[in-house]
Amino acid sequence: MDYKQLSKDIIKNVGGKENVTSLTHCATRLRFNLKDDTKAATDILKNIKGVMGVVNKGGQYQVIIGSDVANVYSEINKFGNFDNDSANEPSDDKGPVVKVLDTIAGIFTPIIPAITGAGMLKAVMALLVTFKVIGTNTQVYSILNFMADAAFYFLPFLIANSAAKKFKCNAYMAMSIAAVILHPNFINMVNAAKKSGQGIYFAGLPVTLASYSSSVIPIILAIWFMSFVEPIADKVSPKAIKFFTKPLLTLLVVGLVTLIILGPLGIICGNGISAAIEFLNKYARWLVPFIVGALSPLLVMTGMHYGLIPIGINNLATAGFDTVVGPGMLGSNIAQGGAALAVALKTKNTELRQLASSAGITAVCGITEPAMYGVTLKLKRPLAGVMIGGGVSGLFLGITGVGRYTSGSPGLLALPGYIGTNGFRNIMFACIGAAIAFVVSFVITYIIGFEDIVEEKKQKENLTEVAEVKVQDSIICSPLEGSIVPLSEVKDPTFAEGIMGNGIAIMPSSGRVVSPVNGTVSALFETKHAIGILSDEGVELLIHIGLDTVDLGGRFFEARVKAGDKINLGDLLVEFDIDEIKKAGYDVITPIIITNSSEYSNISFEAKKAECIKQKDKLINLIK
Repeated sequence: MDYKQLSKDIIKNVGGKENVTSLTHCATRLRFNLKDDTKAATDILKNIKGVMGVVNKGGQYQVIIGSDVANVYSEINKFGNFDNDSANEPSDDKGPVVKVLDTIAGIFTPIIPAITGAGMLKAVMALLVTFKVIGTNTQVYSILNFMADAAFYFLPFLIANSAAKKFKCNAYMAMSIAAVILHPNFINMVNAAKKSGQGIYFAGLPVTLASYSSSVIPIILAIWFMSFVEPIADKVSPKAIKFFTKPLLTLLVVGLVTLIILGPLGIICGNGISAAIEFLNKYARWLVPFIVGALSPLLVMTGMHYGLIPIGINNLATAGFDTVVGPGMLGSNIAQGGAALAVALKTKNTELRQLASSAGITAVCGITEPAMYGVTLKLKRPLAGVMIGGGVSGLFLGITGVGRYTSGSPGLLALPGYIGTNGFRNIMFACIGAAIAFVVSFVITYIIGFEDIVEEKKQKENLTEVAEVKVQDSIICSPLEGSIVPLSEVKDPTFAEGIMGNGIAIMPSSGRVVSPVNGTVSALFETKHAIGILSDEGVELLIHIGLDTVDLGGRFFEARVKAGDKINLGDLLVEFDIDEIKKAGYDVITPIIITNSSEYSNISFEAKKAECIKQKDKLINLIK
């Protein structure tokens, strides 16, 4: 894959680097914050080789790349440094729910590799202990244990850094606030106060006796508060001494408010979430894993799955295991893999089989975007199999009370994380739940089937058969109503200089393009702004509606035919909105090109410059 060219194409079609306010990436997606989403050519992006899909949800414009995303991200940042702290503020016209989801995604996406690595190390340790490779009382185990615990214990540091970038404040000051609530002296004071039964006070104000290691909400609240304090500290600090008074005021105010108010408030919120989960586990423990398992594809499409990440992390931090996010997502991810592999087995399209096979294997390992956007969502019906399989699996995992003990991308590779304190029961039921998800989604997808994609090779063969028509004398009629413009006056050298072939242009007066001949639609651009026609007499025509209108990405165009359709003179091909295209700043002049002009000894035009013409009026005479 040419990462450099792919990166250029992506930047161009998201509206250029000037339209990008910030960029991050996760395991499979480039996540853009754009100033104006309407400037992005979504239809074009979807059809670029190397792009699996495009999603504009949750406050982010997401381009799905797959496992090569890091390489593409690196190339894109060579064009513009989008991942720094000084990125422009994104558009503020988003709704509150979208803003919250965007914030959660921006905070947790960058730290996922750290907690995933730690979680998988925990899973490896569980396997080593289970098979008696190492003992829990050895130094090897102790070293691996604190290595795996480090990311979770110091989670406030990781969150502080990413939250600072999201809230546009100094990342190092943010990590200093995390250091305040995790400082060994503060921890010792809390432990001593608990033992003595006495409290901790700062100038008479009570400091809550709380432990902030592995916590999530307190540090987010602290850095959010810091985003307001830091500008005020900057404003009130005298210019001559601002370099030390600004950080002094920020540290003092934010640190104390965090210890006295925000930290305890965050702990209460976290405990409240844990209590709610515990209530569900007691009275309806099947409910949440069932919902998550069934609806995960929809949550991922809308970006709402990021709202589950803090809950899962909070459960691991407070209870030591998670019975909500992990099990439900496990069933859904495995189901994506099962459905994709069913498609691979059933399809007759070689390219789709290869994509579905690799995406299916990736999905059962925990990364579902290639399977979802490249296969199940694209083919539609397999998505039903995924949701049913994920729901049935989630229901089983919920009823049996399966929980994960480590964090990681939910899939087969994360199953060791289900080895808990109750022997093999938990991991056994987790494996059964994964098998249920795979089998149910595979069988349903295979039975209900899907509309297979015809291979491009076969389409080309069909068109080649059509193209073997012997070139004959021919008359081309007008596909549009409007006024005649010589091709040399078109403000595009590709057309004006006849590079693509001889022809004529029409300045349209109505937004309807009809067939100028009897023949076949040989090509229809995804953006619907251009259509290729092969006439029964062998004339190869290109009708190009407007100049540079490819940049509209299909907006204001509606195709009434598709490639391969047989057409007759006067059949409606494309409708377009002239006024809206002009408002968008594009010229609507329409060149009509004979792309095989060299095969004709004489090409003459019936109409003259500025003459008005109607649809189906004689336009061009071709003599072999």
